[in-house]
Amino acid sequence: MTNLADLEIFVKVAASGNMSAAAKSLGISPAVVSKRIKRLEEQLGTRLLQRTTRQIGMTDAGKGFYDRIANILTGIEDAEQFVSGRSTEIAGNLRISAPTSFGRMHIAPHLPTFMQANPHLSIDLMLSDEFTDIIAQGFDVAIRISELKDSSLVARKLVQVRRILCASPSYVERHGAPTSIEELANHHCLTAHNGEPWRLEGPKGPLIYRPAGMLNTNSSEVIREAVIAGLGIALRSTWDIGNELKDGRLVMVMPGYEGSKNVSVSAVYPSRQHLPSKVRAFIEYLAELYGPVPYWERRSSDAGRKQIISDLA
Repeated sequence: MTNLADLEIFVKVAASGNMSAAAKSLGISPAVVSKRIKRLEEQLGTRLLQRTTRQIGMTDAGKGFYDRIANILTGIEDAEQFVSGRSTEIAGNLRISAPTSFGRMHIAPHLPTFMQANPHLSIDLMLSDEFTDIIAQGFDVAIRISELKDSSLVARKLVQVRRILCASPSYVERHGAPTSIEELANHHCLTAHNGEPWRLEGPKGPLIYRPAGMLNTNSSEVIREAVIAGLGIALRSTWDIGNELKDGRLVMVMPGYEGSKNVSVSAVYPSRQHLPSKVRAFIEYLAELYGPVPYWERRSSDAGRKQIISDLA
């Protein structure tokens, strides 16, 4: 019979890719971790981890084994908490994956409050703009900004993403503000990801516009700084530029056109069954924090519209 503690050690090592980190989180020595992994591999008759001088990765057998036992161990932990009368206690380690800019601006600043309310919980927050395989990489939950497609994962919509066309007041003063899609051809448009088209919704319904400009970059944050500096017009999410709209550093242009309304911020997790209380609590915390009208939207729309009307007068 496989030792349950050995399975827990394997999951920790596989998720972190580092024996020392796993040993530290478990409160044991790296030597003990190595010994227990070796014992597990001998018992199963196959190698689970591929060790190199720099990191530890899973073999194909290890990945398949991990995919099958990670959720089982989480379910066991949740069941133990339930029968012991501690099902409402938020404890353990919560691993979160989130987009870089959104995580930095709208998750990280709010973690202290959540952690103070749950003192027995530790958090690993990993920021990346790549869609991570949360099961293979051992994440409990991922925050994603996209049009979510069919998936074996469960998604909980947290807030609608609103994207607007915007520019700096200095750009509008120099070049004027476009009033139609056709006029955009006479302006510098700023877009990341090699000229990715803008999917817009206007007075006549959905449309696709392919912007052209003098700046090419794969960084959305570079585009953000460029539009604030007055280099052109950009399609930006209000969660990204809410403060700049409020203080007048950016203004809305062509208010009749906005980005596709199919994009949202969602929490994605592996299974609806036996959802750990730590994951449920974190998702509910974000949902309540952002609310039906997120804090970055409040007062930004009116401020942006008033500013652009003033500029055009």
